[in-house]
Amino acid sequence: MSSTAPATAPAVTRSLAPGHSDLVIVGAGIVGLAHAFEALANGLSVTVVERDRQPVGASVRNFGHCCISAQEGDLLGLARRSRAGWLRAARAAGFWAAEAGALVVARSATEAAVLEELHAERGGRGVVLRTAAETAQALGRASDAAGDLVGGAFLPDDLRVNPREATPALARWIERQPGARILWGTAVTGVESGTVHTTRGPVHGERILVCVGHDVDYLFPDLAEEHEVRRCRLTMARAVAPEGFRTDSAVLTATSMLRYDAFTAQPSAARLREEVVGHSPELLGIGANVMFTRLPDGSVLVGDSHHYDTTTPPFIDERTFELLTGAVAGVLGVERLRILERWQGVYASSDRGPLLVRDLAPGVRVLSVTSGIGMTLSFGLAAATFDGALAVTR
Repeated sequence: MSSTAPATAPAVTRSLAPGHSDLVIVGAGIVGLAHAFEALANGLSVTVVERDRQPVGASVRNFGHCCISAQEGDLLGLARRSRAGWLRAARAAGFWAAEAGALVVARSATEAAVLEELHAERGGRGVVLRTAAETAQALGRASDAAGDLVGGAFLPDDLRVNPREATPALARWIERQPGARILWGTAVTGVESGTVHTTRGPVHGERILVCVGHDVDYLFPDLAEEHEVRRCRLTMARAVAPEGFRTDSAVLTATSMLRYDAFTAQPSAARLREEVVGHSPELLGIGANVMFTRLPDGSVLVGDSHHYDTTTPPFIDERTFELLTGAVAGVLGVERLRILERWQGVYASSDRGPLLVRDLAPGVRVLSVTSGIGMTLSFGLAAATFDGALAVTR
């Protein structure tokens, strides 16, 4: 799949022949829809096949945080390409995308040291150090009266979207384009070169891209087992934002630093893990990433925990929920949060690596993000797919 995409989708795309498209995409999550957007920008006709009747999976259950700066190596390059794609898609489809960055809170000297090391590596443009007072102000705390803030860092390249609106808005935009369609409520029963077999009959395409995330095991169980794909279950909630908390920046903490490669690559990261084990072993026990993001309506998304298995249990441990919401309240300097709703997030995970990219037959590719950065990488992966820069995993 290689061609050079223009900056915006062209006014005219090739019309669909009955039952045939240049590209058939299985899955209307953000990775699939980003590829549909990029395909239209390349003048291709597109059919997206989706078993649900609206986006309900990983793409709408997350923080809406495009975590650009916390990536390393090749993933950092993909994330930066994705940032540009998100902004193009937001302009085209008319959804909210804020260049609001991210704030990483430091509550100990060790946490501050990790941020200072990343600042030294990336420079002042990519990582802007903050004082304790500046961090307190960004959190809506009148002052650091509790004395629990040491400093922080602002990551200006990170983006924010509303996950519940961005993916559906993109889907609606795609459906309005000439030469594009989405077949909702249509389950896929098999895939071969040139044809996707569905519960509504065969759908034909020159090329086929399967972007079903953690559900890759439903179609290709042997591939899922080979790549060791598991489901990662998240505990998340939406709360009333405390008075004074008004920033659109995503807010990350020490547990976030233990989960993202840009931080774990720093010399002080090992000492930070030991420190967090010492004061918050329960948080590490639930795989916590204590972070939160504010939505345009003023509410705040909080979370999250991580539980890994091939099948996702439906039960949420109340202690897990209490630990997460209590930790977020502590960062915000309030006694407790008023919860509006809670849910389970889910995404694909693998110890084999963050991406599964495999060509299974001529013109048939499977692409899943097997880590929690699908929103971050989605448009970068699409751009790399169409210019031939996306490496196939083995």
